[in-house]
Amino acid sequence: RVALVEGSSANYKITTREDIHMAVKTGIGYDVHRLVPGRKLILCGTPIPSNLGLDGHSDADVAVHALMDALLGAAGLGDIGRHFPDTDEKYKDADSMKLLAEVKGMLGNVRIVNVDVTIIAQAPKLAPYIDQMNQNIANTLGIPESAVNVKATTEEGLGFTGRGEGMAAMATAAIEGSF
Repeated sequence: RVALVEGSSANYKITTREDIHMAVKTGIGYDVHRLVPGRKLILCGTPIPSNLGLDGHSDADVAVHALMDALLGAAGLGDIGRHFPDTDEKYKDADSMKLLAEVKGMLGNVRIVNVDVTIIAQAPKLAPYIDQMNQNIANTLGIPESAVNVKATTEEGLGFTGRGEGMAAMATAAIEGSF
C-alpha cells in the first residue's frame, strides 16, 4: 500500500554513500600586497583603472589569493604558498583566476556553499566593479552568483592601506562534503 506522510526539510536524501555524513567546513584567508607604479591593478580577475598596481610574483590579485587560502583552509590543504610558490617561475605573472580554478580542482568532490571576500583599500573606489568581480568568481568556481559576496572597505586613512601603500583582503569559504 502507498501512504502519504508529512515531510520535513530536515530529512536529507540518502541515495549513495556520499550522501551520508555530509559536513560543512569553513576556511579563512588573508593576503596583502604592496601598491607600486608600473603594474596593472587586477582584483577578482577584473582590471581596475589605476596609476598603481599590486606587486607580486603572479598578477598579485590580493582578493583571489585570500579566497584561494580560504578554500584550501576549509579543505585542510595548506595555503597557496605551498601549492603555488613564488620561487617557481611557472607562476611568474600567473593569472590568479586560473590558479583559483586549479584550487577548485584540488577540493575534489565537495560543494562550495558560499564565499565572502572583503577588499581593504583606500583607493580607487571599487563599487563600480563589484558585480563583475562576483560574476568572475562564480563562473570560475561553478557556483551561483548568490553564493558569492565581494565587498570593499577603506580604513579611514589609517595604516598602510589607508596611506595607499598597499591593499589587503580577507575571505571566508564554506564547503560541504563527506570528509
